[in-house]
Amino acid sequence: MTYLVNDKCIKCKLMDCVDVCPVDCFYEGKNMLVIKPDECIDCGVCEPECPVDAITPDSDDKDGKWLEINTKYSEIWPNISEKKDPPPDNEDYKGEENKFEKYFNENL
Repeated sequence: MTYLVNDKCIKCKLMDCVDVCPVDCFYEGKNMLVIKPDECIDCGVCEPECPVDAITPDSDDKDGKWLEINTKYSEIWPNISEKKDPPPDNEDYKGEENKFEKYFNENL
């Protein structure tokens, strides 16, 4: 098992998870973070730290969409090991549905 970041992170990017990760397996895109599945040690400390519930075990990813996205973009985006300030308008996007379709940016 590994943990994955889903679309609840998009435009929120609060990064509390980055502070607690013992193996620095988070990668930062323009408007969301992802976890590199091969680096995640399944410790689970990041999951409760996310105030928007954007981190879930891969067993919750029934169709494999988030495993694919986390794997792909963790190979492209830069590693992040320190918490940064969230976007100034992050509160406006908490709880919004379908954020992947509306706002996802590959940052390529």
